[in-house]
Amino acid sequence: SICAVLNGKSVDTSMGFTPLGGIPMGTRSGDLDPSVVTYIMDKEQMKKDLGGGAVFDIGEPNTAFAQYFTGECYLNMLTTERVPVGNVTFAPGTINHYHIHHKGGQILLVTGGRGWYQEEGKPAQELHPGDVVNIPPEVKHWHGAAKDSWFQHLAIEVPAEGASNEWLEPVDPEEYAKLK
Repeated sequence: SICAVLNGKSVDTSMGFTPLGGIPMGTRSGDLDPSVVTYIMDKEQMKKDLGGGAVFDIGEPNTAFAQYFTGECYLNMLTTERVPVGNVTFAPGTINHYHIHHKGGQILLVTGGRGWYQEEGKPAQELHPGDVVNIPPEVKHWHGAAKDSWFQHLAIEVPAEGASNEWLEPVDPEEYAKLK
C-alpha cells in the first residue's frame, strides 16, 4: 500500500481512496501536487526490506532534524528517560550528515534493512540486522540506508554529563554513490 502525508496528515491509500480528497490506490508521488505532499512511501517494500526485526513503529517524519538528512527519515523515541533510545528509519538512499557525539557517544543496534556506517578517514562498514556499532565520544561519523534498501536501527544515546551532538557537513554524494 502507498502511504502519503498531505497537509501534515498521514493517509493510507491501501483501501482505494483516502478520506482527504481521494488519492487512488497505486498513485505515485509524481502524480500528486508537490505543494501538499510531504512524502510518499511504498509500505510493502518497506516491510520487505526491514524484515521481521522491525518490531517498533517507524514513528513520525523526523522534521526536527530533517536539515541533517538527505531524504526521508522517521523517528520514534521509545524512551527519553535516563537513557534515550530512538527507533530511526531511513528510506532508501537516505543518510545523515557527519556528526559528533560529544562526551557520551552513541550505540546503534541494527534491526532491519541494509545500511552503512562510516567514521571519517576509514572505510564504510555495511550494516545488517543484528549488527551493533559502538561509537565512542568525539568520533566524526555518519550512518544511513543503502541506496536500494530501507534501513532501521535503534539509536542509544550514551548518557554523560554535558553530552551534546554536533551536526556537521553532508557526506560527499560522489563518495556515497561509490558504495554498493
